[in-house]
Amino acid sequence: MIGPDLNDYLLFAEIVVHGGFAAAGRALRMPKSTLSRRVAALEARLGVRLIERSTRRFRVTEVGQAFHERCRAILLEVQQAEAAVSEALGEPRGTVRVSCPLGLVESLSATFSAFLQRFPKVKLQVVALDRPVDLIAERVDVAIRVRGALDTDAALTLRTLGKSSRILVAAPQLATACAGGDVAALADLPTLATTDQMGEIQWEFKNAEGTIRSVRHEPRMTCVDFGALRDAAVAGLGIALLPDHACWLQVASGELVPVFPDWRTGEGIVHLVFTTRRGLPPAVRAFIDHLAAAFRNDL
Repeated sequence: MIGPDLNDYLLFAEIVVHGGFAAAGRALRMPKSTLSRRVAALEARLGVRLIERSTRRFRVTEVGQAFHERCRAILLEVQQAEAAVSEALGEPRGTVRVSCPLGLVESLSATFSAFLQRFPKVKLQVVALDRPVDLIAERVDVAIRVRGALDTDAALTLRTLGKSSRILVAAPQLATACAGGDVAALADLPTLATTDQMGEIQWEFKNAEGTIRSVRHEPRMTCVDFGALRDAAVAGLGIALLPDHACWLQVASGELVPVFPDWRTGEGIVHLVFTTRRGLPPAVRAFIDHLAAAFRNDL
């Protein structure tokens, strides 16, 4: 019997994660035919069908799903073995793959650059997206998340960085129209909202006494990118509800002014998620420590 080839295990895992041969081929920069041939050889060696495939259908068999879980475990062990070697080398090196919410990328860009300048032998891959990631299946070293409550997955390790809340901000000339007013006035003022939908929406606020107020309004501009809304607010086009980390520089410079400051939305906990504390590659551990230090210094 021919011995196992761990590369075949990796290729099979990538095919399952990407949901097909074509998508995995693009991600791995390998021909679809090569992947199909390698999986067919793997199935022949194992004597089982791992993937049911045709021109219109791709389905992982029950045996294939169980095999995929084992492949993930094997790949994690390989990563930890490499981490042990890297740790012995001392200086952080290699690639750190981190997922980050779209709204945080701009705020953290200088921190990412500073990390690379500090550790010249490290490469950083930032995957900007707003959906939760499967750290093992998608081979992500560290996930940056903002949640109302911390993740409770026992297989994950958490490190809290700080808190973020959304505040109402406007250009100085528009802010004067809000001074001393009630938050309900938002319904009659131009607003800018982080949504991809047009039409009437609702914002919910809470004050220090715990009183909750809901305001329905129709934004003048909607966009899921915080930077675009912040620029529109600076231009005086409306009142924006933005995370404080996305506009603190403009507030500090006076380009934006907090309005209705007694009213805020719920706080989000900014935290890191990674798979294990033991066996972390030096580059990953250095990145985690670097990011934590940046938040301690009031990023």
